Amino acid sequence: MTTNTTEQRILKQLQDNPVILYMKGVPDNPECGFSAKAVAALKETKTPYTYVNVLGSPFIRERLPKISKWPTFPQLFVNGELVGGCDIIEAMAADGSLVTTLQKAAPAAKEETPGAVVSHDEVKALITKDYDDALIYIEGEGCDLLITVISQTFETQSMIQQQQGVMATLTEPLGTGRLHAVTLKLFTPAQWQEQQAASGAGNGLLQINL
Repeated sequence: MTTNTTEQRILKQLQDNPVILYMKGVPDNPECGFSAKAVAALKETKTPYTYVNVLGSPFIRERLPKISKWPTFPQLFVNGELVGGCDIIEAMAADGSLVTTLQKAAPAAKEETPGAVVSHDEVKALITKDYDDALIYIEGEGCDLLITVISQTFETQSMIQQQQGVMATLTEPLGTGRLHAVTLKLFTPAQWQEQQAASGAGNGLLQINL
């Protein structure tokens, strides 16, 4: 991967994700003490955030410090701007400014135009009403979406029950035509981990932590 491609990838990640943490490991299993402290501070705010495991993303791990001018990990960005590393995150958590900063990352509510195409955020909100533990990834634009959902709820359900349950959450946009072509990929957490391991994912894959 070329330097320019890596930089473009990072800049797109920063643009597309209001709160993103570049860390060593994953939130459920940080692989350095500083990343663990940053995750703990973010968890206390109850704010959803995106993360990238830089240990599985060597090009990003090498290039990001040159873009951010910050030499170590973790690195927290809000609205594309570097907040800082572990010490700054912990200090902001202690004085209450971390919550305030993260709240600014929430996109302003937009008025829905009748007949408008459903947004990714609306789809996620509809699904999480019934699957509050779900991790959701959405690909595609307009009315044609590929939706990946990972939830513990699926562990006790058949494949048909899983499909019917998720589709039921999308009744309104499907019924009004704002959404008409949906492909679902549904996993239990264990199945998702197996799928990731089998595909060699992790090389810069964005993950959403709710």
